[in-house]
Amino acid sequence: MSHQHIAPEQSECLLRIIEAAPQVRRRHQFFMWSQGDLQRWLPHKVSVCGAYDREQRDVVFDIFNSIPVPPDVIEELKDARSEIMSAALQNWKRTRQQSCRLDLNELASEHPVWASLMDLGFEQLLVHGVTRPGRPDEIESFFLFAQPRTHYSDDAVAALDMLLPCVHLTYQRVCVTERQMVPVRAPTMHQVLSTPYQRITPITEREREILLWVRDGLSNQQISEKLGISALTVKNHVQKILRKLGAANRAQAVAKAMTMNAFGSNSAGSESYP
Repeated sequence: MSHQHIAPEQSECLLRIIEAAPQVRRRHQFFMWSQGDLQRWLPHKVSVCGAYDREQRDVVFDIFNSIPVPPDVIEELKDARSEIMSAALQNWKRTRQQSCRLDLNELASEHPVWASLMDLGFEQLLVHGVTRPGRPDEIESFFLFAQPRTHYSDDAVAALDMLLPCVHLTYQRVCVTERQMVPVRAPTMHQVLSTPYQRITPITEREREILLWVRDGLSNQQISEKLGISALTVKNHVQKILRKLGAANRAQAVAKAMTMNAFGSNSAGSESYP
């Protein structure tokens, strides 16, 4: 793939990404959008998204992960001044603020987070960002994508260059909407949302346990073997979870649960917005 030569099926995929973007306004929608056609252009299991918050006068980072990530790694990735995020930002600035790759093996560090990332199979980070209008030294948004056992090709770098404006605008819209709709702390899974279109019945601890396995991509049969119950029982639990969350499918249920921080500190995208 290149800017000059894009296959017809890739053009159709790109068009779907762009057409779907304006409907993305909430965090769970952003997560689901990133797990769709965007994966064909930017394959990733973890994305770190940062946006400048004018109230805090700083870049606030959020994390979306479709695989389990240790809490200490999540905290480091959400900290703009952590060793790993500082390295990503510095590398991006050295490349004159162009889409670039960060090789973890080339960054000698005794910091445990680096070791944790490499233990999880991460070898490269793909990063890019947008500077504030008229202030080239200040960040407006910054993005990091990573996937275990993946070396990003030149095509992936070019794809991020091409998609950055769309990703930037989409995430900015999400940040604005979330701040407007959730001015205080987001409700947990054990609280019933008060708005008419979000009346959600709290899920049980067993349902939460099953939802964790669903998040990790296990089938009903595999979950039943993990928990020592029948696959039919697992199926019934999943159906109850879908009804309670008002979700159309398993992926949407996981995304909604992540938005509500139902999985605790190990979930994708713990709340970053006050």
